[in-house]
Amino acid sequence: MSKWMRKGDKVLIVAGNEKGKIGNIISMTKDRVVVQGVNVRKKHVKRTQQTQSAQILDLEMPIHISNVSFCDDAGKKIKVKLRKNEKGSKELVHIVDGTEVLLRSTKKNVK
Repeated sequence: MSKWMRKGDKVLIVAGNEKGKIGNIISMTKDRVVVQGVNVRKKHVKRTQQTQSAQILDLEMPIHISNVSFCDDAGKKIKVKLRKNEKGSKELVHIVDGTEVLLRSTKKNVK
């Protein structure tokens, strides 16, 4: 399931200190994701010639992909499955009240 996640998807944190928080994926690596507003840490930056003042930055740190799940607009965890449409391209869908609802296409160029 996690291999279908990509940048911009809305996710729910299901484990860890940030459990229950919702955010969008900012960036991904093979097994870690950075979620907007989740797992924020402070980084102290020294004064240099490029930056004339010392600063304290708030940075979102990565969390393991197994600790996040797709969610709907209400923030409820959803189960996503793959289906092919009539054109033959793949789509991610979830089931609401017995009907399949399109989440998004799996390819960027297909609409």
